[in-house]
Parts: sequence; C-alpha cells; structure tokens
Amino acid sequence: MNDRLRAIATSVATIALFALTTATLPPATASAQSSVTGSAGAPEQGTLAGANDWECEPSPQHPRPVVLVHGTGRSMQESWGNAENPNDQGPLIKPLKDDGYCVFALNYGFAPSLFLGPIPIPAGRDWWGHAAIEDAAVELNGFIEKVRAETGSAQVDVVGHSQGATVTRQYLRFAGGTDQENPANNKVHTLVMLAPSTHGSNYRDQYLSVDAAKAAGASIASQQQIIGSAFLTKLNAGQETFPGIDYTVIATRTDRTITPYTGSFLNAAPGTSVQNMYVQDECQNQDLFVGHSRKSFDTGPNPQAGLLDYSAPIFLARKALDPTLAGTVPCSG
Repeated sequence: MNDRLRAIATSVATIALFALTTATLPPATASAQSSVTGSAGAPEQGTLAGANDWECEPSPQHPRPVVLVHGTGRSMQESWGNAENPNDQGPLIKPLKDDGYCVFALNYGFAPSLFLGPIPIPAGRDWWGHAAIEDAAVELNGFIEKVRAETGSAQVDVVGHSQGATVTRQYLRFAGGTDQENPANNKVHTLVMLAPSTHGSNYRDQYLSVDAAKAAGASIASQQQIIGSAFLTKLNAGQETFPGIDYTVIATRTDRTITPYTGSFLNAAPGTSVQNMYVQDECQNQDLFVGHSRKSFDTGPNPQAGLLDYSAPIFLARKALDPTLAGTVPCSG
C-alpha cells in the first residue's frame, strides 16, 4: 500500500492517498497516460547499491536470487537503499549480500500520484507504484524472467513491501508466476510480504470506499488497495495462496498505513505453506512501535523505525528466506 501521505495543494485541495512524505525522483521522460490503466512512460530505473549485478552467480547455499519489490509511491532506491549514503547498501540489502544472495530490484508502475483519468500528466504529479496493479504485475513478470535468464535460476525468492507484495500475488495468480497444474514449475519459491495490502486499507477510516478514494484524488493503484475494491475481491477470490510457494507475512500492530493492521494476513488455502506474524509477537513486546516502512518516511513528531529498517523484521525476512539462519530475533532497534 502507498507508504506515505503527501498533501498536494490544488484548487480543490485533493489528496494523494497514503502519501506520507515528499521525496526526489528523476524527471519523467514521457508523460502520455493510458486512459485505461493510468500507466505512463517512465524515467530511467537508476542504480541501487548492492542490487542488479547481472554478473552475480547464485551460490550453492542460496541458489535462488532475491527480488525486492517496493510499495506505492516509493522507488526501489527509497525503499531499499541507504537513505544517508546512496553508495552504501541499504538495511536489508547489506545482510542479504552478506548472506551470499544475488539481489535484484526494480522500479515499476510509473503513473500519476493523482487520479486524472485520460488527462495528460502534469509535471510533478507522477511517481512509481501508482499504475494499475495488473500492469505492474506484467512488469514484474518481465523483470523476473530477465533475472532467471541472466542467473540461470529456475526460481527466485521475492521480498515485497506493502503494494509490492500484492503486485507479486497478482503476478503469481494471473501473470505467469505459478503453474497451478504443476507447482514444481512455479517461478517463485518463497514470498516474504512486509505489511502487505492483502485485504486492503481504509487509511484510518478516511477512505471507506473506492469512490471516496477516487474523489480524493487517489491514484489507480491506491484505489485498488481500498478495502472491498473489485481488484482485491478478484485477487482473493476462492483462495489466497497456492501450493509450491512458501508465504511469510511480517506485519506490525502499529501500522499507520494498512488499517486495520489485521488486513495484512493471508488466509491459507489447504495444502499451502503460510506463516503470519506480528513483529511485536516475535519480540514478545506489545508496546514495541514499528512503522509501516522506514524512519525516514515517518513525518510524525517522533519518527520511528519501520519494517524496512528495523532490525527485527529484517532478521525475520532473512529467516523466511533461509529457515536454517542461526540467531535470535534482535528487538532493540
């Protein structure tokens, strides 16, 4: 789900759903918007320290590359990089590299942060992760195919944050990620979901319907992540999980973007592998505050670390990727 609440001053005082802070992004190189999906020509992907080394050879210990998928309104650089020094590896990438993984990441879903229908995108109103999730899943499919081809790996593991986890589930179910007749042919082995928008959000009761979100100017992807949306209804229909994939959901009881926070957990279908956990339970500390994303995204008076930079969820994500990982959950920061 969009992991920041960004106020956009317009004549009608519209609000971009779930935007939490402003940030910088290279200017768009194209601005033609699809009237159907809201997708747009995107700027260059840019670089991310520690990721996308296309010469990386998977190790015998960790033969599957890890693909990182960011959330709504945040680039891969903002989500996974080092906020203080872009030349250094970020808080999840560094331990993954130290563990011996080949790590990859993409930017996807470039589109308006405000819903504009078929109107061309004005300058400064476009961002990553706002296009229709169906289109984002197709982008993810293409990226994973490239990772598999370049590394020679039949499968990858995915760590998806917020909408990124939901995009991955769309890819698994509808965009070629799984072979439901023969799970041995699945392209993903493990999916780690950090505060996913599994059953949607109402953003602290501000958007009780898709129509309300649309009226407020929410982007297409943001509308799709509202509780009760047609998109989520279709994605979750029948079964939410599929055989051959190890699913882990890592959520936080102090999430201020996915509300209610209980909406992140998956309902496990028979014969599937699912772990649902709250950081507070794993740390045995119900008073522990862990935000939706990163400390640098928190615009509150006392910024707090989040799922993307707090030690406990980072360890839990690594443990989900490698159940043999030694050590205890570090819950001190």
